Amino acid sequence: MTVIPFEMPRRRHAPVPRRRLTARGAMGRVRAALREWRQRARERGELASLDDRMLKDIGLTRCDAEFLSNKPFWRA
Repeated sequence: MTVIPFEMPRRRHAPVPRRRLTARGAMGRVRAALREWRQRARERGELASLDDRMLKDIGLTRCDAEFLSNKPFWRA
């Protein structure tokens, strides 16, 4: 049996330019994360308030809705 050696070609990637993290940029990222967390909390609260008929319309069971609505806001 013949064995054919296979070696992945090595690519040299261009270095990714690093951007300096400024206070303004950091605060923007924090605000964006807080907005996202508030949105998730709001959506999960609305999901928990849906009745079984509405859940069936969107293809979820009560068990699915409870699982999703009980997730912490920081988890996607």
